[in-house]
Amino acid sequence: MRDDPIAQVLDDLMRLDDIYACIVARRNMISVMPSSEQFKPEVNQIWDVIKRAMDDVFTVIGEYSGAGLTEMEFRLQDYEVLFYVFPEMENALVAIVPALANKGLLEVELENARRDILRIMETPSQKTDPSKKEELYATA
Repeated sequence: MRDDPIAQVLDDLMRLDDIYACIVARRNMISVMPSSEQFKPEVNQIWDVIKRAMDDVFTVIGEYSGAGLTEMEFRLQDYEVLFYVFPEMENALVAIVPALANKGLLEVELENARRDILRIMETPSQKTDPSKKEELYATA
C-alpha cells in the first residue's frame, strides 16, 4: 500500500492536527487507510462505536449517493465523523475530527482530498508491458 496514491493523499490529511483518523471506506469495509495505518490515539478509545455508527451512515449513503448526496456528518461524544461521498458511488472519504474543531479549514482540505482521490480513481493505471513498444508516427 506504500505506493498507493490514495494512501498518500490520506497521509497528507493525517498531518493535520485536527484529523484524528481518515480512510476511504464503504459499508462494512475500509478500502484504503493511510500508509502508516495508525490513527491518532484519541480515536482509539471509541473506534468500535464509531465503526458501528459508520456502517449505519453508509446505508443512507448507498440509498442517496446516486441522487447527489455529497456530504454527511454525525457527532458522537467529543468527535465528529465527516463523510465526503464520491459521486454515484457508495464510497466516501471519512475523517474523524474533534467536535470543537474549526471545520472551515478542514472542510477545504477534505474537499480537495476528495477531488484528488476522484482523479486518481478515474485515471487508468499506467502499467506498461515491456514486451510492447510504443510507436510514434509523424505525418507531414
